[in-house]
Amino acid sequence: MIDKLVIVESPAKANTIKKFLGENSKVVASMGHIRDLPKSKLGVDIEHGFEPEYINIRGKGTLINALKKDASEANTVYLATDPDREGEAIAWHLAYILGLDPKTVSRVTFNEITKNAVRNGIANPRHIDLNLTDAQQARRVMDRIVGYKISPILWRKVGKGLSAGRVQSVAVRLIVEREEEIQNFVPEEYWNITLTASDFPTSTKFEAKFLGKAGKKIELHTKEEVDSVLKDLEGARYFVKEVNKGEKKRSPAPPFTTSTMQQEASRKLNFAIKKTMQVAQMLYEGIKLPNLGHTGLITYMRTDSTRISEEARAVAKTIIMQKYGVPYYENRYYKTKGDAQDAHEAIRPAHIEISPEDIKASLTPDQYKLYRLIYNRFIASQMASAVYDTLQVNIDGKDYNFRSNGQTLKFPGFMALYVEGEDSNKEEEEFTKIPPLQEGEEVRKEDLKGKQSFTEPPLRYTEASLVKSLEERGIGRPSTYAPTITTILARRYIEKDKKNLLPTELGKSVNKYLVTNFPDIIDYEFTAKMEEDFDKVAERKRKLERINEGILQSIFSGIEKGR
Repeated sequence: MIDKLVIVESPAKANTIKKFLGENSKVVASMGHIRDLPKSKLGVDIEHGFEPEYINIRGKGTLINALKKDASEANTVYLATDPDREGEAIAWHLAYILGLDPKTVSRVTFNEITKNAVRNGIANPRHIDLNLTDAQQARRVMDRIVGYKISPILWRKVGKGLSAGRVQSVAVRLIVEREEEIQNFVPEEYWNITLTASDFPTSTKFEAKFLGKAGKKIELHTKEEVDSVLKDLEGARYFVKEVNKGEKKRSPAPPFTTSTMQQEASRKLNFAIKKTMQVAQMLYEGIKLPNLGHTGLITYMRTDSTRISEEARAVAKTIIMQKYGVPYYENRYYKTKGDAQDAHEAIRPAHIEISPEDIKASLTPDQYKLYRLIYNRFIASQMASAVYDTLQVNIDGKDYNFRSNGQTLKFPGFMALYVEGEDSNKEEEEFTKIPPLQEGEEVRKEDLKGKQSFTEPPLRYTEASLVKSLEERGIGRPSTYAPTITTILARRYIEKDKKNLLPTELGKSVNKYLVTNFPDIIDYEFTAKMEEDFDKVAERKRKLERINEGILQSIFSGIEKGR
C-alpha cells in the first residue's frame, strides 16, 4: 500500500515535491487536464442550464488507468494541482475520474514548492473549492459558446478556418484601432526656444527652455511666432529671477505580479509573453541544483497580488543590510489593486538566500535572466527610495521667461540594484547641469535658437504594452494573456515587426465584421464585465446560467444581423 499519493500536473513539480515526503509516499503527474469539452461539437447544453459535457482527453487513457491504480492502492490521495482556478478545476476533474468525493477529498496547494510549504500543505488539506471550479467552468463554457457559435459564421462571411474568441477578438480590436489612430494621425507643428547661457565666474554652460512672457505661458506653433520672440530679445540681458532648491524621492516598483513580470521581461529581456510564462513555470516547478536536488525557485507565477509574507520580508531585510548597509533598507507594504485576486503572494524568490549568481551554472541562460529579474525586483521593492537634489532656476530676458531644471542623484537607494523599464513615447523632463547661481545674478547669453517639432502618433502596441492595456481595461486575466497573444499571431490576425504588433488585412476584415455584427462580444466594457461576473461566481454571488444567457442573446442577435 501507498501511504500518501500526491497528484500534481507536471513531472518537474513531482520531482521537486518527492524529496519532501516520506519513502511510503508517491508523487505522480496528471500532465495537465485529463477531461475537457469535446472538440467535435459545442459540448454545452444550452437548453438545460448550460451544462458542460466533459469527456476524457484523447490519448490519456493509459495515464488515467495508472492514476486509478495508484489511487486504489493509497491510504490517502492528495490533489496538489496549481493554486488557482485552473488548478482547482483539474483537481475537480481528477476527483471525478478517480471516484473521489470532492466534498471530502484532500486538496492541497503550495504557493511555493519548498519543504515547509509542501509539508504544511499536506498537514492541512482542505476540500475542493467548488466556487472556484464553477468560476473556471463559467469561463470555459463562455469561451466555448463564443468560439463555436461565431467561428462558423466567420468561415462563411470572411474566410475558412477563422476563429473568434472572447478575449482574443478584443485584443485584435485594440491593435486594429491603434493602427487606425496612427494612420489617421495628423501631426501638429510646435516650436521650442532654447537659451544656452553661462555664468560669468566659471563660464559653465547650461540650457533654459522658453516658458512665456510676463509670467504668462505662451505656446509657439509657427516659425513666425518664434522669429517675433527672437527679434524682441535682440540685445537683451538675462538675469536670474528665482532659484529653487529641493529634494525629490523616487520609490521602487512593487514586486512582480504576472502582468508586470510579463511586461518587464518583454522590455528588458526581449522575451515573448509565452516564453516568459514557460520559463517562470520551470522556475516554480523546480530546477535540479547541486546538493539540493530539484528545487522550486520562485513562488506561484500566476498572481495579481503585490503582497509578500513577513518571513520573506525579514530575509530581504537581512540581505539588504548585509550587502548595501542599513540606509538602503526600508520596510515597505504594497497595496494590491481592488479588483485583483489576492489568494497568493507576489512573484518572488522561494529561497531568497539563493542569489542568481549562486546558481547561474545550473540554469539555462533564459532561466538565469528571468530569475535574476524576479530576484532583483523583489529585493529592490524592500529598499529605500532614491533621493535627488533638485534645482530650478527661472531666468528673465526683458519680459520673457525661461526655466532650467537640474537634478543630481544624492542617494541611489533601490536604484543601486534595479530600475523599472518604460514603454512609452512621452517626452521626459529635460535636466541640465546648472552652475551655482544666485537670484539677481546676470548670466551670459551663449546662444538663442528655435527648434521645430511635430506631435507624434501613438506608439504601436508591443506585447508588453498590449498586456498593460488589457489589464488596465480589466479584460482577461494575466494567465490568459500569453495564450491570447499566441493565438492571434498563429491565426495571422496580427504580425510582429520587431517588437511592434500590427494588424494584418485578415485581422482588419475579421475585426470589421465582428464590430458590425457582434458589438457586445468585443466591447471593452462588456468583456471586462464578464471578468467581474466570473469573480462573482467564484464568490457565489452570481450563477453561471445568468452570465451565459446574456452572452447567448448577444450572439444570436449578431447572427441575425449577419445573415
